Amino acid sequence: MLLSFVISSVTIHAQSAHDEGVNLDKIPPRIIRACCAFGYDLKLWGVPFVNIDQVISIDDLGEHHYMGNKSEGTGTIYTNKGGFIDMGHLRDQIDWTRYLYTTILNSRGKGEVILPLRNEAGRKTLYLNVPAQFDNNDCILLAGKIAYDFSLWHEISTWFGASTIPLMSEKFSSFSVEDVYSNLLGVHVGMKALRSKQPFNVAATQIIESTLDSLDVVKTVKETYDAYNAVNNKWYTNKKRIPRKNITLKRDPDVLHSSRPWIIPNQTSNRGNPIILDVPILNTKGELLTGFYQFTIDLNYRFPVEEIFPGHESRIISQDDFGVMLNRITDDLQIMEQNLLAENKESLQK
Repeated sequence: MLLSFVISSVTIHAQSAHDEGVNLDKIPPRIIRACCAFGYDLKLWGVPFVNIDQVISIDDLGEHHYMGNKSEGTGTIYTNKGGFIDMGHLRDQIDWTRYLYTTILNSRGKGEVILPLRNEAGRKTLYLNVPAQFDNNDCILLAGKIAYDFSLWHEISTWFGASTIPLMSEKFSSFSVEDVYSNLLGVHVGMKALRSKQPFNVAATQIIESTLDSLDVVKTVKETYDAYNAVNNKWYTNKKRIPRKNITLKRDPDVLHSSRPWIIPNQTSNRGNPIILDVPILNTKGELLTGFYQFTIDLNYRFPVEEIFPGHESRIISQDDFGVMLNRITDDLQIMEQNLLAENKESLQK
């Protein structure tokens, strides 16, 4: 039997310069930076005269700070090869990748390590079993895969009713066209920053800038507003109020192994091919990363477990079950779109 350690109750030392400033005794919040609804000129239900506008430019980005800082630029910005980028989501995944990397280094060669996580639609737990022979690059890849799983669970759980603010549904933003791509982009930036010899925040700041440049980021706020205008009432609508679920008209749950960017239609300039991002799947030896961890959730009452997983003997699922849940969400979305088309047709006939 493998010897188990609970990370919160033991003191162990990382073997990387990037662990400085990482507090393993405190699990980061699932959402580190509050950002962002897709669209602009959005309104809140029951709050008159308040419009939500979180568009920023590359001049507003500022320096990256691990676990956040008021001086950081968060908001959405458009790129011609990566679509809309939510900088809050991107920065959060950079930091989660770093936190998990440090955790993995600390657990390397110690058998099974158990990390109790904060609740999110159920009790979450991470089980690690990292071999001593894992090199630092393997640890970085494993951190990226787990960070992506955590972010993907947030999208899945909010679809089924989980929320950060009690009684404030987040289903309106679940799987919106920029969310998952921004998350996975943050994972890639985080992994690249961990491979850098520079201090983490310095590396992350520089890599964010170079990554956005590689995605052909727009140079002005107006260009992001123009991109939003091009998809208003197509991908989202500002005619409904948050948290109405129909404020988001297009979603993308086809994100298990990769994420494709949503580029505004009829983009006239020849910008080259959109950049598709892949989820880390294998380590440097070609072994599945899922063989070295398990991320479990003991689901709460909101989930129709018996309906989604017929014959399942418990309410505990893992990352290996995400594909089944994404298929269910895809089916739900098809029904939603059919109903929305019928509603629009009916309103036009009146």
